[in-house]
Amino acid sequence: MLAGDMSSKVDIQKEQMDAFQKGDEGMLRFFFDLHHKSLRYFALGLIADEAEAEDIVSSCFVKLWQFRKQYTDFSKIKAFLYISCRNACLDHLKKIKRRKGWQDEYLRQLEDGDERILQQVAESDYLDIINKEIDGLPQKCGEVFKMLYFEHKKTDEIALQLNISVKTVRNHKARAVEQLRHAFVEKGLPDAMMLALILFLNQK
Repeated sequence: MLAGDMSSKVDIQKEQMDAFQKGDEGMLRFFFDLHHKSLRYFALGLIADEAEAEDIVSSCFVKLWQFRKQYTDFSKIKAFLYISCRNACLDHLKKIKRRKGWQDEYLRQLEDGDERILQQVAESDYLDIINKEIDGLPQKCGEVFKMLYFEHKKTDEIALQLNISVKTVRNHKARAVEQLRHAFVEKGLPDAMMLALILFLNQK
């Protein structure tokens, strides 16, 4: 990006932040459209409860609006949303009396979480890329991936629920992984991210 273009982008963002701090509801909508879907996937991946995830994400934007005068740039807003979402998911998991094994593990990780690490996750495009690539998958393939990744379902559970063979589920999973692998390479994201995703899916 040329220096002039960079300067122009910074000026535009500054104007947008000024408007947001002064109570421009259009800018709240702007940030909602920018982050809502990925934030929802982030919450759903932690608690596997679609309705609760939606409520948590909505509450994060309410808090953002309440404390809007504290934030001066886009990255701080994104970090605030993810940290607020993480904390709300942690509170939700603590309230569940009969947690599943993976929920206990997530609860432990969230309690031990380092705010700096969380901010790095929030700053990355990892969730945004997964989000966008899922939307580009064929319907059934995308459905299988969401059930694996966000709902923590096993391959045989998905096959039974969708009334398809286990082999078909695995084929959909392989296709989704290949498309995500291509997207990660194209955008220059670390191999470790793709490896973590593959290892997670191979457990299913």
